Amino acid sequence: MLNATLRGQIDKIWETFWTGGVTNPLTVIEQITYLLFMKQLDVIQQQKEKKAQLGRTKEIKDPIYTPEQNELRWSSFQTLGSPEELLKIFIRPDGAFEFIKQLGDNKDSAFTKYLKDATFKISNARVLGTVIDLISKIDMTDRDTKGDVYEYLLSKIAQAGVNGQFRTPRHIIKMMVALMAPKITDIICDPSAGSCGFLVVAAEYIREKYKQALAKEENHDHFQNGMFMGMEFDDTMLRIGAMNMMLHGIENVNLKPVDALSEANKDFVATSTLILANPPFKGSLDEDAVDSSIHQIVKGKKTELLFLALMLRGLVVGGRAAVIVPDGVLFGSSNAHKQIRKEILENNQLNAVISMPSGVFKPYAGVSTAVLIFTKTGKGGTRDVWFYDMEADGYSLDDKRTSLAPEFASFADLEKLIDQYQQEPVLQTDIPDIVHRYHNLEKERERARTEKSFMVPLSEIVANGYDLSINRYKEVVHEEIKYDMPQEIIGGVFDKSGNLQKPGIRQLDKERMDRLQKLEQLLMK
Repeated sequence: MLNATLRGQIDKIWETFWTGGVTNPLTVIEQITYLLFMKQLDVIQQQKEKKAQLGRTKEIKDPIYTPEQNELRWSSFQTLGSPEELLKIFIRPDGAFEFIKQLGDNKDSAFTKYLKDATFKISNARVLGTVIDLISKIDMTDRDTKGDVYEYLLSKIAQAGVNGQFRTPRHIIKMMVALMAPKITDIICDPSAGSCGFLVVAAEYIREKYKQALAKEENHDHFQNGMFMGMEFDDTMLRIGAMNMMLHGIENVNLKPVDALSEANKDFVATSTLILANPPFKGSLDEDAVDSSIHQIVKGKKTELLFLALMLRGLVVGGRAAVIVPDGVLFGSSNAHKQIRKEILENNQLNAVISMPSGVFKPYAGVSTAVLIFTKTGKGGTRDVWFYDMEADGYSLDDKRTSLAPEFASFADLEKLIDQYQQEPVLQTDIPDIVHRYHNLEKERERARTEKSFMVPLSEIVANGYDLSINRYKEVVHEEIKYDMPQEIIGGVFDKSGNLQKPGIRQLDKERMDRLQKLEQLLMK
């Protein structure tokens, strides 16, 4: 977690861009990403130089910069003093920015693969000089700090709703990862990767839970080179996502620069063992833009339905998925809606439907959503589906999204919160309860339909036209409220001796007139 000082430093960087005329949040993030990468390159070069000094030959192995390119290094140009000279270093044909673009052939880092079309958009020398000074003051030698700094920057993206993309709140991602409990052998995919938030949190989970196992070479190699994959068609988001992974210690995330639903992604078949995603929804695609094999699973145009079909295709048999969907997926009456629900329920195994409150994505959107958890079997397997009616996520559900409950920076913190919840429920968040109940489903069968969670048999869901909305199955207990009779409301309530027990409108009106009269008398004196 970042301290207030570090947050203040990052806020100043952000403010410098805005006051300098760079106001598009994605552009700001992208430009900061390039600068962070330059600083990171210099840190790596310094490490190589120190290592060389300890060797016999003093030779630097695989140097990033040659001696002639020293002026392109962060540690060199940050001391120039003149913003104008600094800007010249960046924009000249053989300058610092062109240097990182030429690293595109370096296959050791996923980030460099996407730099070919990168554009430097800081034209104001004062802005560049100030931002470099501010970034130089941030100590980013620690991996956790680097990751947290970038996550904080990403949280500032307020340009939501573009192309149906909303940044998934970090605590919701953590809840989904905790529910799925990734294994060290998993191949984890997000087919709408964006800033790679799901992959970053999954990596944090693996590091926490498999610390000793990661020391083994084969596990470490899989973690760095084969565990994480994603698809993203937006070049800017590809660079941001790759940098996010790199700053969290994952150098070789397999990010494919493709539209996940298109024919260019047709080889995504039985590839992943775990999918975590919040795909774009409220969008519609032409039939020609979608790979035909996806239409074999669902006939439709809505992106939220097509992505579910893509996930079924991309999972191996036995692979699992946790995905955020808009409420309409749960009860939509079109043939495509029913077709995909039937496919998941009858030909695979639907494990859970977690209905989330409509304020989770505020201030970006007030849409109601749910988390679907399912397993690809190809031959059915759904017997009962677990439903949970999530009412609170730890934050106010208005546009302010004020924190109301203890936050959890790590999964160990979440486990402590789960233990605490069992002793004394925290009313402002259901997340600890959701994770605890999902991992103890055998105890859920006895719950009544009036509780927050319960099980519903497949046969009942089929009889209801594959409807997965929780309101279809939850029983509501109505509390009877008794009101006074109209004559009592007007004339008051008296006991058998004629004493007034509860004043009515007549008594209250007389009291009001008496007080008004006293006030007038006071004013007349």
